[in-house]
Order: sequence, then C-alpha cells, then structure tokens
Amino acid sequence: MTAKRVFSGVQPTGNLHLGNYLGAIKRFVPLQDTHDCIYCVVDLHAITVWQNPQELLRAIREVTAAYLAAGIDPKRSIVFNQSQVAEHAELAWVFNCVARLGWLNRMTQFKEKAGKDRENASVGLYAYPNLMAADILVYRADAVPVGEDQKQHLELTRDIAQKFNNDFAAEIAAKGYNDGYFPLTEPLIAGPAPRVMSLRDGTKKMSKSDPSDYSRINLTDDADAIAQKVRKAKTDPEPLPSEEEGLKGRPEAENLVTIFSALSGRDKAGILAEFGGGQFSTFKTALADLAVESLAPMAGEMRRLMADPAGIDAVLRDGSNRARVIASKVMADVKDIVGLLR
Repeated sequence: MTAKRVFSGVQPTGNLHLGNYLGAIKRFVPLQDTHDCIYCVVDLHAITVWQNPQELLRAIREVTAAYLAAGIDPKRSIVFNQSQVAEHAELAWVFNCVARLGWLNRMTQFKEKAGKDRENASVGLYAYPNLMAADILVYRADAVPVGEDQKQHLELTRDIAQKFNNDFAAEIAAKGYNDGYFPLTEPLIAGPAPRVMSLRDGTKKMSKSDPSDYSRINLTDDADAIAQKVRKAKTDPEPLPSEEEGLKGRPEAENLVTIFSALSGRDKAGILAEFGGGQFSTFKTALADLAVESLAPMAGEMRRLMADPAGIDAVLRDGSNRARVIASKVMADVKDIVGLLR
C-alpha cells in the first residue's frame, strides 16, 4: 500500500518560537516514518497583512532552517515555499468560485485578526481559508496535522472538496474517479499539542508579535538567552503544587510545567511529584537546563544554516520542483473537470 500523504505549513512571519516548535514543527518529524510528507513555508498566507519584503525573505529562510534543524529530511520529505508553486494560487481561484460567502463569514480567525476595522482588512485575509484548502488539496493530501485554531479551516477544506466533487460528479466519473476527485482530508491527531503561553502572561499564547522578547523563547536564541528568559519568566508567590489539581487558577505555573512536560516527554504528575512543595527557583533552574539542552543545539544548527542562504534556497528550489510535479497533474485534472482549456 502507498503511504498516506500529509501536508502542513508554517507561516514565515516574525521570529519562530518555542510554541511553533512544540505545537507544529516537532510533531512533523516522526510523521516522516509513516507518511509521505509535504512541508511548506506558506509565504502567500504571510502577505495577507503587509510584510517588510526583506524581513519576509529572511523569515522564509528561517522557517526552512527550522524544518531542517528539527530533523525534517528534505530528501525523504518535500520542503518548499508556497509561492514557487503557482498551482496553489491557481487552485485557490477555482475554490473561490466553489466556496460560499456564508462559509467564510463563519471563520472565527478572520474576525479575530481583522478586529473592529474589518472594512480595512485585505481581501486576502478574508479569503485565505480557500487558499489553505488549495494548499492541501493541490496534493490531494489524506491528512493534515492540525491544532485547535485550524480545525475550522480543515472543516472548510472538506466542505470545498465535497462541493467540488458533487458539482462536477459526472465529469469526475468520466475521468475514472468513482469516489470523487478530492479526498475529504482528515485531521491528524498525534496526542495533545501543548498550548504554550507567554512567559510574561500565562493567560496569553506565546506570540511572535508580543513586543516583549522576554515573552517567548525564540528558536534562534543561544543558551544564555534561553536560560535567562526561563529564569525571568513570571511566576506567583506560592510553591509549586504536588498534584495537577493545584495548578488550577495559576496560569504561569501551569505554563512552565507544560513546557517542562513537552520538552522532557514526562507527564505533569511525575514532574509535580518531584518538584512540588519546592520553590520556583529550583524548578526554574531545572527547566532552564532542560530548555538549553533541548533547544540550544537546534538554535545553533539554525544559525549555521541561515549563514548559507544559497544552501537554503537550493533546498527550496529542489522541493518546489518536486512539489510541482504533483500539483501540476492535479491542476491539469481540475481544468479538464471544470471545462477549462489547457
């Protein structure tokens, strides 16, 4: 049997941080052993809001470096950036004509990102879930590893695939596809992804856009910076509890224990059994050592890769060429099915 195909992507906006790594990139690596993996730097999604061109170019290479430094093998998997494969945008236009306005109006992420000044948001920000559907379906991907914030968009992808299959059922069958052309892509759940919060406010997600660099651990931080940020992370005056129940209502304590658990692979109960009742300073020292041990080698490898932009560009060029082989075949089928000349 052919291995199932997985697609996922990371936006090149701002500095990559610990939350991006634990919530997404780290989870991509073991999938290479069980699936055909396509990992994309989704730069067309990034420009739904204005980006400084020089910073965008740097960020595209940084995401690629993070993929490679984390253990994604560009020979086993396809690693590329979205804008180099034009079929993403081409299929997105077809999906703009398949998706319904009512579906997009229900997308909560647009409401959150556009805020109160919705009339001033770009059309791209509004319609980008259709591009996300095209990203996945231009490879007819079977599965996508998703976090909580992307589940709604994957549901939209399935709705678009279903409507396309229904609208063009006769044409699809005539091409020999008896079960529809596009798969109803499934979410890939590989255990709960840790929800990593800000080191300065345990009620907010760790974010690239937070003005305080001490709110996050960047993947390019060196050992000293990592240790210092952990030591300065906000806590409360009480000792760590000995049981998980005691973390309720203590967001900063829960966040640091979550990070320790995600980096070490240990459950929270075991961590609290070891450190519960003690002062935060002792726990933070252990967490700082663990974070440096886990992240500093990756940060060093990212800096090494970033020092050779031509090498990163070569990886992306090779990946885009391999991606285009798949995407161009799908797009040719779509044109035949819809009735477009090619």
